Amino acid sequence: MGSSESTSVSSDDQPRRVGLIYDDRMCKHSSPDDDYHPENPNRVRAIWNKLQSSGIHQRCVVFNAQEAEDKHIASVHTKKHIDLIKTISSNKFDSQRHKIAAKFNSIYFNEGSSEAAHLAAGSVIEVAEKVAKGELNSAFAIVRPPGHHAEEDEPMGFCLYNNVAIATRFLLNERAKLGINKILIVDWDVHHGNGTQKMFWKDPRVLFFSVHRYDFGSFYPAGDDGSHIMTGEEPGVGYNINVPWESGRCGDADYLAVWDHILIPVAKEFNPDMIMISAGFDAAINDPLGGCCVTPYGYSVMLNKLMEFAGGKIVMALEGGYNLDSLANSVLACVEVLLEDKPVTGSYEAYPFESTWRVIEAVRAELNAFWPALAEKLPEKLPSRKTPQIQISSSDSEGEHGSGPEKVTEDLEEAVIQPFAELKVAEYCYAPEIPLSPWRSELAMIYVWYAAYGSNMDKSRFRCYIKGGKVEGMRRTCSGSRDRSQPKKILWKTLPHRLFFGREHTGAWGPGGAAFLHPESNVLDKAYLCLYKITLEQFNDVLVQENGLNHDMTSPLFDLTALDSLASKRSISVEVRKRGWYRNVVYLGKEEGVSILTMTCTLSDIERFKSGKVAMCTPAKEYVNTLVRGLVEGKQLSKEEARAYIKEASTKAL
Repeated sequence: MGSSESTSVSSDDQPRRVGLIYDDRMCKHSSPDDDYHPENPNRVRAIWNKLQSSGIHQRCVVFNAQEAEDKHIASVHTKKHIDLIKTISSNKFDSQRHKIAAKFNSIYFNEGSSEAAHLAAGSVIEVAEKVAKGELNSAFAIVRPPGHHAEEDEPMGFCLYNNVAIATRFLLNERAKLGINKILIVDWDVHHGNGTQKMFWKDPRVLFFSVHRYDFGSFYPAGDDGSHIMTGEEPGVGYNINVPWESGRCGDADYLAVWDHILIPVAKEFNPDMIMISAGFDAAINDPLGGCCVTPYGYSVMLNKLMEFAGGKIVMALEGGYNLDSLANSVLACVEVLLEDKPVTGSYEAYPFESTWRVIEAVRAELNAFWPALAEKLPEKLPSRKTPQIQISSSDSEGEHGSGPEKVTEDLEEAVIQPFAELKVAEYCYAPEIPLSPWRSELAMIYVWYAAYGSNMDKSRFRCYIKGGKVEGMRRTCSGSRDRSQPKKILWKTLPHRLFFGREHTGAWGPGGAAFLHPESNVLDKAYLCLYKITLEQFNDVLVQENGLNHDMTSPLFDLTALDSLASKRSISVEVRKRGWYRNVVYLGKEEGVSILTMTCTLSDIERFKSGKVAMCTPAKEYVNTLVRGLVEGKQLSKEEARAYIKEASTKAL
């Protein structure tokens, strides 16, 4: 592959030298058996084709990739991790790759994975060193597999090696004489850069900035790592900045508000010697995984604002981005900025969401002790778009309860105190030609009874799993299901199973045990269950939320085959996931000809509870109040009887 000098002229009439790395060998990494996967070779091919058709590659210095050396990868990854990635493509793993990949979160391997991973890491190292030396002004590494989710000892989220982290550590530790002592990493991928964050958690030489969908901890990679309160530790405290969107649909105005009121003021104080960008483009409009609405113009403005720092020494490394058109157009817009080929022009008429200002204020409040510029007051009148919310009714009419079917109305929302989160699929941004996963339309035609025995006995609490939101006492907001229609019916049953409470803390309720149902029946036991008639599609969405998972939902966790097997064999459980407290789906018979399903722990978990390896624990006060409300409003027990029922369940040994 040839190379050519940049003939673009910067503002000081000096030619810009912008590096590009593209190498077909990184296309060898693909999903086994040619199964469709969003992270596929067409991503980088689409980018390269766009750059070639525009002729812009001829104004750049183009390089072939070089494989990274193990010693450089070892600066952020363990030997065990390196050995796995280095050898996974060898013949000895031919029959085991799928099984090994299944042990990790959203990972696949094939015969080309090892080479591609080493080339991706080596590419970012190579251009980073050239920019640091001054041989290039800036560069874009068109690499895959991506890297920012890869942790020290584990690949995850399509990422094998953490390319940006490896190059950053290489410059700081191996090329200190080049004078790059402070590096700003900007991660604008729609997903939080969990791996990068952990690698520089205590390192004040690196300011890590990530703006991402968070959805109150439910959006990939989930958990608390992406929260704004995660600010670093020890010498690195204050050098980790997370800007977590509450939901999808954020666009140019939202991102640029964050740039103007958080990133740019902090960057001025930090004064980096160089900027590394984890350049994911899955926040782009029409991306099938991101659900946000950033345009190519928006990306160009964000990048242009960063060009004012570090003398424009910027290295961009491709991360996510799965709509090929948006991806290619956004990269082209960024390369034009790096070349200073033409001034950034355009406009954005929309205002940021109301929730965007809420997030900005929370981030500034958390970090203003470290960055004085963030202590300054924001303008009193901030323009915003109102985030659509579900109207909360004040009616107390909830119809008839008891053992018979119940008419479900919008009035059940009255106890919900948090504005409901937006759909995970951002229908407001998606082009109509992008279809939903085929399984959804199939499972939307099948009904099941979901049997709730814990806090979901309270209808308002269960509604959070359908509509999104949270009820009083909850610490975490639910994202909701794609289909937000109400259950067709609600009824109550008592079944011969044991209710108990285990574990010591939950993300939703804080300290205290969570409710579990013993998977095996016992005539001496009696449990109250509230049955919701929902679709099998909704059941899958509830299953994902109950387990705190980040299943990509290109396929269901629990499908018709699993349902047929469960019902016909009358087996007790099906393990739908290797992790998650409620990964065990249990068949409880039929009602009105429709299967009754619940989700609870596994029998192996029961043994861990019995042995004391996992603690039995009484539930938190707010959690108990929710259970009591469900039982009382369902007219199953009086308030005193409900409390006695819960007390016995939480104190009686298994």
